[in-house]
Amino acid sequence: MQQRLRSITIAIALIAASAIPAGASPQKNAKPTASKQKSAVLYAARPEALQFADDLAARRDLDREWVRQAIGQAHFLPQVPKLMLPPAKGQAKNWRVYRSRFVEPIRIRAGVRFWQQNQAALERAEREYGVPAEIIVGIIGVETIYGQQMGNFRVMDALATLAFDFPAAHPRAQERTEFFRRELEQFLSLTNRSNTDPFEPRGSYAGAMGLGQFMPSSWVRYAIDFDGDGRVDLFNSPADAIGSVANYFRGHGWTPGMPTHFGVQFDTGRLQLDDLLAPDILPTFSVASMRALGAVLDAAGVQHTGPLALVELQNGGDAPSYVAGTENFYAITRYNWSSYYAMAVIELGREVAAARNGAQ
Repeated sequence: MQQRLRSITIAIALIAASAIPAGASPQKNAKPTASKQKSAVLYAARPEALQFADDLAARRDLDREWVRQAIGQAHFLPQVPKLMLPPAKGQAKNWRVYRSRFVEPIRIRAGVRFWQQNQAALERAEREYGVPAEIIVGIIGVETIYGQQMGNFRVMDALATLAFDFPAAHPRAQERTEFFRRELEQFLSLTNRSNTDPFEPRGSYAGAMGLGQFMPSSWVRYAIDFDGDGRVDLFNSPADAIGSVANYFRGHGWTPGMPTHFGVQFDTGRLQLDDLLAPDILPTFSVASMRALGAVLDAAGVQHTGPLALVELQNGGDAPSYVAGTENFYAITRYNWSSYYAMAVIELGREVAAARNGAQ
């Protein structure tokens, strides 16, 4: 299986390197194949899916029958739409519980090993992209436990399911449906031009792939050959994954040397918490404007010259935790739009760094 995935990543890298135009003729011997499953619901029975296939083929100048066959053989995965629904209303968020899922001994030990084995690549990524090694380590640890859990869903099935059966109950159903249709288009375009089987790659239930769980569009934009072997391999090359994560952050506005967040306390006499939380995690306030609304930053935060956001982390029935997030904190949320996720990445990276330093 690993060898097959490696061949896929080689072919995808060759596409990026040679800039094959969208009008390139597809290879007829790269017909998609799907494993036979009794009672599987296939998208060949869905007229709207086949119409999408026809439109995609026309847009990308791909072989119409190849695209129809690929989408038609995709399996509907009934468990996947359920996984996309937000938690039920009334279920309180709990940062301490969320943190405990990711900042825990197994990931920390695996992170130390990963850092030790890939120290040179991490140091070079930090030097060339300005992204600290502990942030990269935190991302890969939260996403896949350093490659231990990269997902076992066929990416083709997952993307087709979310493109054509995204749950209507989701508050952003239309927006997310359009997103996954674009991802399906990117994925099929890549596999077609690489002369590979779109049913081979495995990933998450959302269609993310590799150590850093890149969606197809992120693979196209940010994946790089960081180990210099002439191909991009986010499944088997930790160096490529490290460099690609760093490149992703640079592409999303990471500022070298800037902290991710600062400590904050409240002046209850003039606190206007609703106003402070209104922009959510988008950095909007200056130090002075935060102070005017009753948020008092720590000594390091007072010296910060860029915009800030008040980040609230709920703790179930207990009082929430708060930090002042910088533009670099916001950059981490571009990987996953969640302040809880960003803090887990930051704190896992820090714990791995501390354990590594303690082991030296």
